Amino acid sequence: MFRVPGEIAKDLCDPHLKPGRRDFLRVGGAGMLGMTLNNILAVQNASANSALVGRPGWGKAKSVIMIYLQGGPSHLDLWDPKPDAPDNVRSIFKPINTKVDGCQYTEILPKLAKVNDKFTTVQSMSYTPNGLFNHTAAIYQIMTGYTTDKVSPSGQLEPPSPKDFPNFGSNIIRLKPTDEPMLPFVVMPRPLQESNVVNKGGTAGFLGKAYDPYYLFPDGDDLKMDKMESLRVDDLQLRPDVFSLRLKRRAKLRSALTDQMPEIEKAVENYNLDEYYDKALNLIVSGRARDAFNMEAETEKMRDRYGRNTFGQSCLLARRLVEAGTKVVEVIWPKVANSDNHSWDHHSGLPKRMKDQSGPMLDAGLSALFEDLDDRGMLDETLVVAIGEFGRSPERGISTSGNNNSADGRDHWPYCYTSVIGGAGVKRGAVHGKSDKTGSAPAEDPVHPTEILATIYHSMGIDPQTIVYNHLNQPRELVKAEYVESLFG
Repeated sequence: MFRVPGEIAKDLCDPHLKPGRRDFLRVGGAGMLGMTLNNILAVQNASANSALVGRPGWGKAKSVIMIYLQGGPSHLDLWDPKPDAPDNVRSIFKPINTKVDGCQYTEILPKLAKVNDKFTTVQSMSYTPNGLFNHTAAIYQIMTGYTTDKVSPSGQLEPPSPKDFPNFGSNIIRLKPTDEPMLPFVVMPRPLQESNVVNKGGTAGFLGKAYDPYYLFPDGDDLKMDKMESLRVDDLQLRPDVFSLRLKRRAKLRSALTDQMPEIEKAVENYNLDEYYDKALNLIVSGRARDAFNMEAETEKMRDRYGRNTFGQSCLLARRLVEAGTKVVEVIWPKVANSDNHSWDHHSGLPKRMKDQSGPMLDAGLSALFEDLDDRGMLDETLVVAIGEFGRSPERGISTSGNNNSADGRDHWPYCYTSVIGGAGVKRGAVHGKSDKTGSAPAEDPVHPTEILATIYHSMGIDPQTIVYNHLNQPRELVKAEYVESLFG
């Protein structure tokens, strides 16, 4: 193991400051310091000889958009109404027919009901909770594929740690690095959060910060619906008056590394370190990322179609980013998990909150995303997944997680819920699995959330059981689950 010597320099264009450790990390070397070259090459090539090559759906996706419905939306009140169930179970919303025969949604989703012939509705999501009845632990599971060791009685965890398992997006961009001068992985418009536990499961963890996503968190409260109108991406551009000086400083930094640390040259003699530098610099000077963030390039009609709110505009920006070459985009529901107003955590006031707040935003944004991708011919190569960490209790007003619930609210329910998956060879106009008469448990073809992750990896041409090495250099599978082959046509 070698150290990177040097003082900690300021991130300024001051020619008298010496290059420091942080400078080296900023130009793209961090990922190599935490692992050997052999490991890098091994994990990137692991899928080439996988037995999964050629199986349905293998490698169909060039990019993934995860629409993460943080908070746990009620499957009964959106995708899987039970009009014949007892009064305290069935949705208070009217069931409506969809484009798919035999599949009903509720009146909350009229736009999605008209486009569900473009994706598969999975009505049999399920897992047995093991400390996963609360948001943070369940979020960690769906984002990393692993459960956590430390869960308090409330379900909350310790803060993010470099020892954490990586977010699935970090694994993807490490194993499938982009050749485009574009941000490979973007998370917006807010971090994963329950109470004071922020971004657990949202980092590259033991892979190192080089594989962290680009976090696009606009200023403003969660209820500020127009925050996407004032995006700031200053770190993707350089002021003209400092551009040449910054380039000279970066060149000086590389020269210093060559002079002072010949062991680095030896360690990477067959791996082009300049490539990391060039990619980081090209990202900035190409302007491709900045152009993707220019929402004003869209017509007013298109922006209205997605919905003039944070969620809708985030979905639109996700399409723009993928179109520009981003591999992974995570759109986090723009409201903290355990909160009221616009969140999916409907312990009380579900009828009004879902009908007037969260429901219409989801309906417009997600339906527009599927239609827009399909119209542009992008859906065939873009996998779209919309999922929460769990569903809601079939019976209203009861407590399943220790929370207080009013008669018009539903508590957490991981035993059965609904997700949506489409694009990249996934069956169009299909319903996968089936819930029982009360939406309490799968009646057919249960799907674990880790199997959704395995399906994402498979779609990207990555064997879900590819071995990666953690901070202790111990081998770990990307996810201990099989992909769901029957989701693909």
